Formats: sequence, C-alpha cells, structure tokens
Amino acid sequence: MSGAPAGGVTPAQQVATAVTDLDGVAELHGGVLGEVATYLPGGRVSGVRLDKSGVEVHVVLFLDDDIRAVAAEVQRVASDVVGVPATVVVEDVVARV
Repeated sequence: MSGAPAGGVTPAQQVATAVTDLDGVAELHGGVLGEVATYLPGGRVSGVRLDKSGVEVHVVLFLDDDIRAVAAEVQRVASDVVGVPATVVVEDVVARV
C-alpha cells in the first residue's frame, strides 16, 4: 500500500480516480485547512487519507442524488480498490450546474 505499483499510480491516487468517476460525486474535499490528504513524494492526494488500518475519503456530493446511496457506493469502491475498510465523510452537497 505504501509504494506506487508499476505505472507509477499509487493506491491513494487509484482511490481518488475511482471515487471521482462515480456518478453523484462532485469532487474530493481536502478539509477546511487542507488537512485531509495522503502525502506522497513530490505531491499529495487531497481528500484521501490512507494508512494500513483503512482509507478515509472526504467528498462533496450532488444534492439531487440519493446521498446515502452515493456515500455507500464511495465506501464500497474505495474499500475494493485498496482492500482495507473505508470511511466516507460527506463534507458538503452542491447543486449540479
């Protein structure tokens, strides 16, 4: 979980991509002060905190979707990607524009 697999994509980046590709997810949210992130050499993945015990994903969801269903899907996808338990924090909801 700590290093990047062949191709250079880290597990935290894989989670970020899989989650933001879901219908109903507007974006990842790094927290009020940007404190929710996985730090990598040369960068960070905002909105995803990953360690050996689990992954925490902070998201902004679309208001017109079923918030609980989307959050459950985020939890399932994130856990499936990295093989550890996932916690989802819905930081905000926004309207589609």
